[in-house]
Amino acid sequence: MNNSLEPKCDSHLFKVAAFYSFSPVSQETISPLLDDLTSIAKTHQVRGTVLVASEGINGTICGPNKGVIAIQNKLESLKLKNPFEVKFSFTSKYAFRRFKARRKKEIVTMGVEGVNPVEKVGSYVEPKEWNSYLDDPATLVIDTRNKYEISIGSFEGSVNPNTETFRDFPNWVKNNLRSLLSKGNYKRIAMFCTGGIRCEKSTSFLKGEGFSEVYHLHGGILKYLAEIPKESSRWNGECFVFDHRVSLNHDLLPGVHCLCFACGMPLSPDDQTKLSYIPGIQCHYCEEIFSDDDRDRFRERQKHIRELQRRLPGNTLWPSA
Repeated sequence: MNNSLEPKCDSHLFKVAAFYSFSPVSQETISPLLDDLTSIAKTHQVRGTVLVASEGINGTICGPNKGVIAIQNKLESLKLKNPFEVKFSFTSKYAFRRFKARRKKEIVTMGVEGVNPVEKVGSYVEPKEWNSYLDDPATLVIDTRNKYEISIGSFEGSVNPNTETFRDFPNWVKNNLRSLLSKGNYKRIAMFCTGGIRCEKSTSFLKGEGFSEVYHLHGGILKYLAEIPKESSRWNGECFVFDHRVSLNHDLLPGVHCLCFACGMPLSPDDQTKLSYIPGIQCHYCEEIFSDDDRDRFRERQKHIRELQRRLPGNTLWPSA
């Protein structure tokens, strides 16, 4: 795989690999591939998710180094048209509860027909060049992630589209982007996301909509954090990740945020001190949203989680009770 800089972290036991490749995958290949990946993961105690579609492969896995390499070797044996983009980080506990390998229509869901990053995509900006795009007054920098991800960290000065899901991004573009460009007299667009995969699709979509000067951060925030020293970094806060670590700091280690398992919002240490916060049941974002019946269900779920924590201490980053 086309490995980006791998952080050093000898004190942590489990390796996390986030990877994707937009490359054609034949339909007859998918089912046996899913079976093989599931078997390898079981043998090597690897957990996480791998999504396979005709447009490519996307996944994040966690496990012992030997197991992660075994999954990588299987994927490399496919000899896809485009190399995998992969980022590594580390954790002292499993970042996932189980392993899932699934067939999907899209490996990252935008919901727009005809968007194909293999055929057209924006120009890549390497992390060492990204700060100059942030500083360029003629460049409109857009965070393509969802608003709850942006709430815990982003690049200063970037535009927040306030989307709930990636499916919302095309409508935001159609309703807002041209007016933003004209008001600011911008000449180009530069976008970023967590690991680069959403920008592959979003820049391809923008090119299809007639935007010509479109750029994106190669490898996303994770590659930027891995390659740019803290003293030169323009990143503020932590980076949300879709696993039980919730967030990563600039060292690509688990950050200080936890997840509200009622509404799914990331919570800072200050959020966790609020009177409204009840682990696994509610936080200040959702205390007025759910019914008493909902909270009774959440309490029951939390009992099961506490029991699993008692039986398997330190096994995974489940929400604390």
